[in-house]
Amino acid sequence: MTGDTIIEKEMGITHDEFFRNIARVLDDYQQSDSGVIVEDAGRTINISIGAEGERRIALMRIPITPVTLTFSGYAEAEISEFLTTFDSIFRRGGG
Repeated sequence: MTGDTIIEKEMGITHDEFFRNIARVLDDYQQSDSGVIVEDAGRTINISIGAEGERRIALMRIPITPVTLTFSGYAEAEISEFLTTFDSIFRRGGG
């Protein structure tokens, strides 16, 4: 494994929603104002959140937060498994 794997997302969440839901994805992490870091046996996941924004569609306003996930020391299969869980927890549905 060489280098970091960086994944950037634009998520329809606020910072409060991010921090409330991240505990459902991760067991043990360090939190800061700009995201969370997980360190495990020399491997690291750094999830940073950017400034909150807003997308307007007609009269509807949707929160937008850029999120960058940086994986160091993880195999592609491990990253894929993590992202499946991450996306599932943060998925919003309507109905």
